[in-house]
Amino acid sequence: MKILWTALIASWLVIGGLVYLFFIKGSVVEASDGRTAIVLTEGERDFVLAEMRGFLVAVHQVIEGLDEKDMKKVAVGATAAGKAATANMPGSLPRKLPLGFKRMGHPTHAAFDDLALEASDIGDPKVVLNKLSSLMNNCIACHNTYRLQVERK
Repeated sequence: MKILWTALIASWLVIGGLVYLFFIKGSVVEASDGRTAIVLTEGERDFVLAEMRGFLVAVHQVIEGLDEKDMKKVAVGATAAGKAATANMPGSLPRKLPLGFKRMGHPTHAAFDDLALEASDIGDPKVVLNKLSSLMNNCIACHNTYRLQVERK
């Protein structure tokens, strides 16, 4: 019975360690500028950077739409950066991203979807602008905390 309990505890520790390594810690190192560097392949890094550029394009389209009083343009721009933008994510990427990065990234995509819904349904420019401002706080926090680094071969 004692051997069974020892094996069970050892299994839990191994599983817990693997969960920590693959879903919480990610593939990270301390960066020279004090941020956390997420170590990715070149292709993974390109994907994340393309997503970030997509965020900028969406923000620009939202601002243009607000300026033109065109809520359809706001909704289209915001939708492009919503959860659907993660559809082609490389399968290797989620285990390399630290939990803190995921806790900023997923809500950012969801916030774009929420902003699109607001623009489509009610269309109150002040509410949309307020949501955009909150959303941008995620971008600022992420860029202050993380940077991307291509793994050395």
